[in-house]
Amino acid sequence: MLRHAGRFSPVALGCYTVRCASGGSKKSLEQLTDQGHLGPGDTVLVRLDLNVPFSKTDPGIITDDTRLRAVVPTVQFLRARGVRTVIATHCGRPKGSPDPKFSVKPVVPRLSELVGTDVISTDDCIGADVKAAVQEMQDGQVLLMENVRFHAGETKNDPQFALALAEASGASIYVNDAFGTAHRAHASTAGVTEYMDHSVSGFLMAKELQYLEAAVAVPQRPLVAIIGGAKVSTKTPVIEALLDKCDTVILVGGMVGTFYKAMGYSPGGSIMEPDLVDFAKEMIDRAAEKGVNLYLPTDVVAAEEFTEDSAHKIVSADSIPDNWMALDMGPESLEYMEQQLAQAGTVVWNGPLGVFEFEAFAEGTNRIAKVLADITQDGKTTIVGGGDSVAAITQGGFAKMVSHVSTGGGASLELLEGKTLPGVAALDDM
Repeated sequence: MLRHAGRFSPVALGCYTVRCASGGSKKSLEQLTDQGHLGPGDTVLVRLDLNVPFSKTDPGIITDDTRLRAVVPTVQFLRARGVRTVIATHCGRPKGSPDPKFSVKPVVPRLSELVGTDVISTDDCIGADVKAAVQEMQDGQVLLMENVRFHAGETKNDPQFALALAEASGASIYVNDAFGTAHRAHASTAGVTEYMDHSVSGFLMAKELQYLEAAVAVPQRPLVAIIGGAKVSTKTPVIEALLDKCDTVILVGGMVGTFYKAMGYSPGGSIMEPDLVDFAKEMIDRAAEKGVNLYLPTDVVAAEEFTEDSAHKIVSADSIPDNWMALDMGPESLEYMEQQLAQAGTVVWNGPLGVFEFEAFAEGTNRIAKVLADITQDGKTTIVGGGDSVAAITQGGFAKMVSHVSTGGGASLELLEGKTLPGVAALDDM
């Protein structure tokens, strides 16, 4: 079933320089330090992505602190050099004005614990009060400014807001360690660099670029991509791009319904986008022409209803009952996937195999999470991105057992597509 064998030629995964997708090496925080530009008395504006999830029943409880832990190396590096660290970040999507439910202050206690110092906070990110608070900082202190998206100028990349942000921070050095927002041309990710003497990447940004760009530019082959998602419409560019770069592309999740329709199968009650059936047919034909192994599940776990306790059974992909929906991958398909991953040199995973939030339909996702952890121990490069995939591998206890867990879903996909990330392009060239 769409198993077109490609020719594999191993390519070593060597050292990788921080690069913009459009080309050109970018300066890193460590390189800036080596040039003598960072020390006691310096104030640095650091853009972080601290947009963490909170409990729905207790808004003060962080349910996943992955993004907080990911930025600790950069903050501690700056503190160790006596730098005054001023953090700009966002939380949620407020509509360009202050909204208490999107305040970043609830992250202060956990961030303080992780970086080993009491983090100061301010009620805004621009203005005289923020500037005064920064001026009162001691060397090595950390200050967290309020949500930059409380101002409409942030998402509009308004030059005046970017200037106000730079002036309030009192910084002449900018560090972007917010990979999760690097695909956005916002004031705090791009515009503010116009008012800085130096703009460089932090350690998290450098690591994200190293793994994700290397995965498609100089991968250890075979290169296998597992791409999931509820709808094909959210992944069309990345599917096209990966068919040009991968040896095997495995499609999973809700998007397979549209591909089944393109193959002449009935998707039953599964998600199916009629206007993208022709796109699916085109991708199937393109994979065949290129000798790429484009694989869709040959069997699925189909359920009568979209509920945790719904009646369900394993069926062939071409025999999904009317009104039943595919909610997980079947055992035959999982066995094939495991074989492909065992032979891979590099694996990129973005999107769960099924509705893993429901225990009855979580086996596929959980098994693949474990397989990725296992093959990493065998020397394979494994990269996991996307909120649901990251959640699954974290819940399974495998996050520290794969090569890299990306903190940016949208940014990682755009990088894999070969797009230029504005937050990276704005940094200083080497």
